[in-house]
Amino acid sequence: MASKCDLTGKGKQFGHNVSFSLRRTKRTFKPNLQKKTFVVDGQKVTMTLSTQAIRTLRKKGILAKNSAV
Repeated sequence: MASKCDLTGKGKQFGHNVSFSLRRTKRTFKPNLQKKTFVVDGQKVTMTLSTQAIRTLRKKGILAKNSAV
């Protein structure tokens, strides 16, 4: 699965794990991505969306809460 949201472009970010002794090791923060299928002009379109994008689409009324397809 791609590590970037198709709608918002949100991708992985980089940071550090910080231990108790303040040693730092590199790590990645990955977005919570999920595949959603939409019907556009009679064709199924599958998009990889972040959960933040899904929440925004539901809030705007574009995506129903229990939309199967």
